[in-house]
Amino acid sequence: MDFEAIMQKLQEWGSEQTKRTFMNHGIEEPNFGVKIGDLKKLVKYVKKDHDLTLQLYQTGNHDAMYLAGLSVNPKLMSKESLQEWVQKAYWYMLAEYTVAQVAAESNYALELAREWMESDEEMISVCGWSTYSNYLSITPDEKLDIAELNELLNHVKNTIHEERNRVRYVMNNFVICVGAYVTDLNEEAKIVAEQIGKVQVDVGNTACKVPLATDFIKKIEEKNRVGLKRKTCIC
Repeated sequence: MDFEAIMQKLQEWGSEQTKRTFMNHGIEEPNFGVKIGDLKKLVKYVKKDHDLTLQLYQTGNHDAMYLAGLSVNPKLMSKESLQEWVQKAYWYMLAEYTVAQVAAESNYALELAREWMESDEEMISVCGWSTYSNYLSITPDEKLDIAELNELLNHVKNTIHEERNRVRYVMNNFVICVGAYVTDLNEEAKIVAEQIGKVQVDVGNTACKVPLATDFIKKIEEKNRVGLKRKTCIC
């Protein structure tokens, strides 16, 4: 399928109900309201064409942008392209999922995560924290900077409740990911999770809830899955 055919298919598969749901979460126009499950059906037609994935993301159409993130080969992404992507990630699904997951599997994961986390722009900072969290889920512990992760846990403990709205959400998730994926820091993550307690996030006109980090890590432990890595974080 070429670009025009993909865009036509996205328009055909869109629905007003899905669009209204996304609008409640913060999506902006243009978008067709295509379900994520349907987007995944198109991946096989896009994933071998890197230029097509870039073209889809550049449309600014949410459905096309999310499809690009599902289809792209992260190792082919340049740092410049990733910087362009994060600038266009205007709401949390693009920042926390699309761009963060691609960046986490790219050749620039830590470099960009560290840079973006410090950004004054909320969605870029969100993307940075989410990139690092996703990186933890796919990277062997021996390749992780344990000292840095300890510092970041302390930073979360000391600042999370004063942070920007969606940054609070991804910081909370970062603690969960450290506790779930980094065996040597499981205990430290649980201590921080206990200290930060319940994290308040305005999720707008939705039924979304902020997970309690202590409970989430406990469930991972009960399933004996602490330290188990994922093959890919793109979903």
